[in-house]
Amino acid sequence: MKYKLKHQTIYTYVNAVHNYQSIVCLQPQNSAKQTCSNFKIEIEPKPAKIYSRKDFFGNTLHYFSLHESHKSLKVLVSSDIEVLNDIIQPLNPISCEDARKKFQTDHALKIEVLQYQLPSQFIQWDEEIIAFAQSCLLPDISLFEGILNLIKKIYTEFQFKSGSTNINTPLKTVLKERKGVCQDFSHLAIASLRSVGIPARYVSGYIETLPPKGKVKLEGSDASHAWISVYIPEMGWCEFDPTNNMIPQQRHIVTAYGRDFADVSPLKGIIFSSGEHKVKVEVDVIPV
Repeated sequence: MKYKLKHQTIYTYVNAVHNYQSIVCLQPQNSAKQTCSNFKIEIEPKPAKIYSRKDFFGNTLHYFSLHESHKSLKVLVSSDIEVLNDIIQPLNPISCEDARKKFQTDHALKIEVLQYQLPSQFIQWDEEIIAFAQSCLLPDISLFEGILNLIKKIYTEFQFKSGSTNINTPLKTVLKERKGVCQDFSHLAIASLRSVGIPARYVSGYIETLPPKGKVKLEGSDASHAWISVYIPEMGWCEFDPTNNMIPQQRHIVTAYGRDFADVSPLKGIIFSSGEHKVKVEVDVIPV
């Protein structure tokens, strides 16, 4: 499946910003599953230079700074993406308990995945989250089946509700109130898996949304999305989407991987100004 991707972010400030330093994490991955070509980033006001590099997780980051006074900032990223057909591989029937033991005893494997087993900035857990995880990841069932149980439980028991949470809402609150957005559901799934010793990481990207039958797709109607990637012995990293209770395929486009949202925030920076600001984000994932 081929797509044209556009992601536009516009900041408007009450008072002028005199200095701005930013990091952009919006370039889709090149991998065995997808290719990204004709990537372009446009910024207004135009910075003197944009620098790029790979981070620790293999994501492409862009850096820029603005030293002129401005009251609005627009960042437009566009690229051509091809998502390839998944290679079907045999499922490993390893049980949840045997997998957990393998991650403890296989020294080389433990070194590879340890950072995805530990708490991170937005991934913490307590006894309630451990109990939530254990209700799905039963010791004797296969790890793959247990993960499917976990994402189904989140999909069926939690309400997707925009604005009900923010990035700083604790997982304990999400678990109690049973509502949130894809970011919350991914963080909860990751915390659940890590709480019982299974390595899991955060995936940021996009999903093509389909308009209601008979309706025309509106510009800007797609959105950034988040899901999870879990390490299954002998299978490697396998992706799951708890928000939609599905295994990501050709409608999912990967931008970045990290321990949690903090590692893959689309735009973050330092502003030298005062007063409030507003942000507007529009995303188009257009099949071609």
